[in-house]
Amino acid sequence: MGKYIPDSGLREMLATRDGSHIHLCAGQPSTFADLSTVALAEQAIVGVSIFANGDVSGQKLTTLAQSGVPITQNGDGDHVAVSDGVGEIKKVTTCPVVTVTAGGTVDLSAFDHEISDPS
Repeated sequence: MGKYIPDSGLREMLATRDGSHIHLCAGQPSTFADLSTVALAEQAIVGVSIFANGDVSGQKLTTLAQSGVPITQNGDGDHVAVSDGVGEIKKVTTCPVVTVTAGGTVDLSAFDHEISDPS
């Protein structure tokens, strides 16, 4: 028996993980409350995330690159989190380690989250 989820269904699943704020973090936050201790930089996301066909199959959601994100804490950022800004982490990814200093800004690269077609 074949397995199938229409692309529109995969996009709906991905849409639930899209957020409004981006955070550079020193370590992986597991809850929204964790952001207060690990976030080094934060801002409202500029631009709209992009849906597209997945690199292998399925669908992906690309969070756009963000430039000039204000740094609030010194540290080494190694994760990027997307949240709704008020109480929920939507998704987290790793990033190359970047050392940041409070009062400056940091640029964050675009990244994808992908859901493959069922197999």
